[in-house]
Amino acid sequence: MLVLPHLDAAYSLARYLARDADAAEDIAQEAFLRAFRAFDGLRGEPKPWLLAIVRNAYFDWRRKRRGWDTIAAEDEGAIERAVDADGETAEARLIRRSEAEALRAAIETIPEPFREALVLRDLEELSYREVAEITCAPMGTVMSRLARARRMLGARLGVMEQAP
Repeated sequence: MLVLPHLDAAYSLARYLARDADAAEDIAQEAFLRAFRAFDGLRGEPKPWLLAIVRNAYFDWRRKRRGWDTIAAEDEGAIERAVDADGETAEARLIRRSEAEALRAAIETIPEPFREALVLRDLEELSYREVAEITCAPMGTVMSRLARARRMLGARLGVMEQAP
């Protein structure tokens, strides 16, 4: 009951790391199995703990698939859920879906350590401390990766930096 509410977050992180919807399902399922087996080891909040397990399951999946190219597939991920609102016209939904797809594609082009920090902090809304714990990186490194990821994302989306 503690981890199940975070199923979408687990899938979303796996989806952004693997860039493959089918692989993300496998990774999330494996992570939940590992979480079930290791539940006695849960200390603190369940979401960061589970997402650390998802991250490790992704690395194991990646090691097994070395040399294989993955194909990004469409999903109903966190960005689309966040931007798809009820009550909009079909045209507005189509525009929003297109924007979500462009954002997802831009995020997927960012190198892995930066993409990981961006997804965990900005999409999953974890604290810097939680991101640092999940990624086993110092908080300063997390902050640096996040700043660089945001700049890379802005460049890919053609967003100009504005002076304060």
